[in-house]
Amino acid sequence: MSDETKQETVRNNKNPWNADLNDPMLGLRLASERLSIVRYVFLVQVEDGIASADERASLEYADAVLIGWPEADAADVVTPDDEQLGIIGEQMRDMEQYVAKFSAMERDHDLEGMTDTLIRVTERVAKIRSTYQPDFPLPTFAEIRRVVQNEWDEDMGKIDPDNASPTADSIEQETVDADKEQQAERQHENGASA
Repeated sequence: MSDETKQETVRNNKNPWNADLNDPMLGLRLASERLSIVRYVFLVQVEDGIASADERASLEYADAVLIGWPEADAADVVTPDDEQLGIIGEQMRDMEQYVAKFSAMERDHDLEGMTDTLIRVTERVAKIRSTYQPDFPLPTFAEIRRVVQNEWDEDMGKIDPDNASPTADSIEQETVDADKEQQAERQHENGASA
C-alpha cells in the first residue's frame, strides 16, 4: 500500500484506533499516546547531533504536557460535557492533521518543520488535557522557550569560540609562546641553581 493510499485510508476512517467512540474519556488516552509517539520520533531525529534551542524547547514542551499524565479515574479529572467533547473532538482532528504533516516532514528530513509541528501537536494535546484536568497548571510554549533559550545561551557561553577551530597561525603562535615560557622557566631554574 502506498503512502498516499495509507493517508487516504486514515482520512476516510472515522475510527483509526478501533476504540469505543462513545467513551467520553477516550480523548484523554489517545492524546497522550499520539503525543508520546510523535515526541519519540522527533527525539530519534535529533539525538545524533546537538539539538538547537528550538528543538530542545519543543521536546521540553512535549515533556511538560505529558509529565504526570492522569488516569481517566483520577480525582482531578472531570468527565467532559457535550460541549467540551466537541472541543476535544476538534482538537483531536487538528492534532491528527498535524501528525500527518509531521510524518511527511519526517520522510523529507525536514527537521525545522518537524520542530514546529511537534509544538503544534503539543498545543492541541495541552488543550485536551486542560479540558479533562482543568485545575492542572500547564506551561505555555513561550514559557518553556524562554527558559530553554537562557540555558542554551549559558551552554553556548561556555564554549570558547576563539579555540573552537584554531588556524595554523594561531597554533604556531601558541607554540612560540609555549617555547618562550619554557625558555624563561629554564633560565629561571638555571639562575636559581647557580
